[in-house]
Amino acid sequence: MIKTYKVMLLPNNKQKTKLFECAGVARWAYNFALAQQQENHKQGGKFLSDGELRKRLTQLKQAKEYSWLNQYSNNITKQAIKDACQAYKNFFTGRAKCPKFKTKKRTRPSFYQDTSKIKITDTHVKLEKLTPSKKKNKQTFNWIRLAERGRIPHGTHVTYVNPRIVFDGLHWFLTVGVEEAEGKHETYSEGIGIDLGVKSLATISNGMTFANINQTPKVKRLEKQMKRMQRQLSRKYEMNKTKTERGEFRYRKTENIKKIEFLVLKKRRRLKNIQLNYTHHITTTLVKAKPAYVVMEDLNTSGMLKNRKLSKAIQQQTFHAFKRQMTYKCAWHGIKLIVADRFYPSSKRCSRCGHVKSHFSLSERTYRCEVCGLEIDRDLNASINLKQYAK
Repeated sequence: MIKTYKVMLLPNNKQKTKLFECAGVARWAYNFALAQQQENHKQGGKFLSDGELRKRLTQLKQAKEYSWLNQYSNNITKQAIKDACQAYKNFFTGRAKCPKFKTKKRTRPSFYQDTSKIKITDTHVKLEKLTPSKKKNKQTFNWIRLAERGRIPHGTHVTYVNPRIVFDGLHWFLTVGVEEAEGKHETYSEGIGIDLGVKSLATISNGMTFANINQTPKVKRLEKQMKRMQRQLSRKYEMNKTKTERGEFRYRKTENIKKIEFLVLKKRRRLKNIQLNYTHHITTTLVKAKPAYVVMEDLNTSGMLKNRKLSKAIQQQTFHAFKRQMTYKCAWHGIKLIVADRFYPSSKRCSRCGHVKSHFSLSERTYRCEVCGLEIDRDLNASINLKQYAK
């Protein structure tokens, strides 16, 4: 089983410059491979393998015009070419759309590190060939400090998979997969059913309820601040627009606009991290209880978003992220995850006698059974039905 770790890096200014240069090299190599594939396809040629494209790139490096590529790790360009070839294959097999050229403005900066060259300690990570100098006092430039101490396993027995250095607009991160054995508990507790909703993010069949964090004053205050800054940004753009001879408007991005855009990005990232951290807290709490199995329903999120009154609230709840986290965390701990059928009437069904209502509106927050007289919260009733679904 491969477990992925993502840790923030703390590079100095010179290291940040070098990381952006390495990301630019990866973007250039990706576009080079894509251009070669498209030109070859126009001429009626067969698919070019990544090995053939790497040979062409090696010959290109011998020219004086492209000698600057020799200052960077060969593994960066090698993996970028592999990624471009894989994207081209996925397009022709119908698994993805046609790959586009990467641009500096719209592409997330990232590059690959070789598994045999990367070295990780408790506090630092050593990247390959950030500096061309081989002197010992210069090699310290290759070591970048990690924001979390001892987070990533390291040692001679550890096998790393697909290490990547990624920039998210604010910080640099190291993402790396580590091969680990699947965890299993000696004893498991009773299984649980999880009902996701808007009023409460998750209601568990054992009676636990996790509230909607988007209704807290902290999150609402952040959203209000972000809206105010976005309106300010819109006014700045309107003030700096000019009309061309064709009658089209062009918007000039000033230094003040860049500052406000950066602050908006920080607010948006903080809001996203609060929601993500809360989801991780819930899923980890549920998995650490060691249930024998977990039952969740297959929600039609795209259909639910068509409700204009609830679309924003549903989108903020991040149901997909919750399900994704439960999937891999259950796999880590050897817990069976069961996804109930989308048309299973968990809300309309009575958890005591099994009677199914023909109509049950969303405004009714209490389930009342006409047959056995049961009165129970609708979300708790749905979670109990999901737990019984496993039987």
